[in-house]
Amino acid sequence: MNYAFLTSVFLVAIIAGWIIIPQIVLIAFKKRLFDVVDSRKVHVNIIPRLGGISFAPTQCCLMVLSIFFMHKLRLNDIDASSLIYMFLLLICGLVLLFLMGIKDDLVGVNYKWKLAMQVLVALFFPLTDIWINNLYGFWGVTTLSPAIGMPLTVFLVVYIINAINLIDGIDGLCAGIVGLTCLVLGVLFVCRSSWLHAVFAFITVGVLIPFFYYNVHGLSQKRQRIFMGDTGSLTLGFSVAFLVISYAMNNPLIKKNDEGALVVAFATLIIPMLDVLRVMLIRLRLRKPIFLPDRNHIHHKLLQIGFSHHQTLIVILLAEIVFILTNVVAAQWVNCNMLICIDLILWCSLHLVLWQIDVFMLKQKMKNQSLNID
Repeated sequence: MNYAFLTSVFLVAIIAGWIIIPQIVLIAFKKRLFDVVDSRKVHVNIIPRLGGISFAPTQCCLMVLSIFFMHKLRLNDIDASSLIYMFLLLICGLVLLFLMGIKDDLVGVNYKWKLAMQVLVALFFPLTDIWINNLYGFWGVTTLSPAIGMPLTVFLVVYIINAINLIDGIDGLCAGIVGLTCLVLGVLFVCRSSWLHAVFAFITVGVLIPFFYYNVHGLSQKRQRIFMGDTGSLTLGFSVAFLVISYAMNNPLIKKNDEGALVVAFATLIIPMLDVLRVMLIRLRLRKPIFLPDRNHIHHKLLQIGFSHHQTLIVILLAEIVFILTNVVAAQWVNCNMLICIDLILWCSLHLVLWQIDVFMLKQKMKNQSLNID
């Protein structure tokens, strides 16, 4: 019965997306609400950036309906007040970020106000006992006190939201990574009979499927293409932060204790999280503002060495799948410290390969230029 309900909610989310997104595209073109084309953008046509409007309302409505019907049909023990509070404040946070995102997409919002809103919604996590309370032996640390775990959780939520926001640089990348993360975590929650969290994960995957189609395969000439904008990336970042931290923490109400939970949970977002860290360190080294947009992200590097947009998308998603599978499988055999070392080796190897390709392409370009001069 739980599987049938989960499948039904997933399909409803997909249908809702197919209905809502064409209406958003129609309104955006009628009101001329387009993404600004500038030197940092990789598109040259006028394209609406309000696709993210379809995410949070669908997630919130279907989640509330799911809680109601799961209670009526007695599909899950949702009488525990702490679980209900988790999802109530999740919905509240999604609404606040949704409103902030709409304003930012339409008229722009100063990054300080966006950061303040992110911190505010991140505070909802420890309020409902969703916080990193166990490191499972990382650096020899197991149980964390609230004085350390709660601030760490707030920082991680803000970090994840910004990582998702900044990875939204080419068609399908943000939606693909978030969809993949939610799919994996949804399956992991199902395996541990955490049905409410699984439902939210699959609702999120469902609303992303129609958007992914319009974002990647929609034709701008036929007025079918659309971006998610900050409305989408902010709410998606908050959604995956909720799922990742819920899975990573040690809480019997959500799932059974799992020694590899911390690393496996964050491995689902390892590329956006490590990429934004790398970019921030580069900006600090060059003494540039850390919030100043640039073209140093991994998708920019792949584009610069000659990959097309679709090839870049496929390469990054395949790399993300490799990281996820490696962590899920290896977590059964090695401790979290060794697992993190494996992740860092894979990450460094990926960038070493990209650097070697970049050097090779540069040498070929210089060689061709010298031949043309001769």
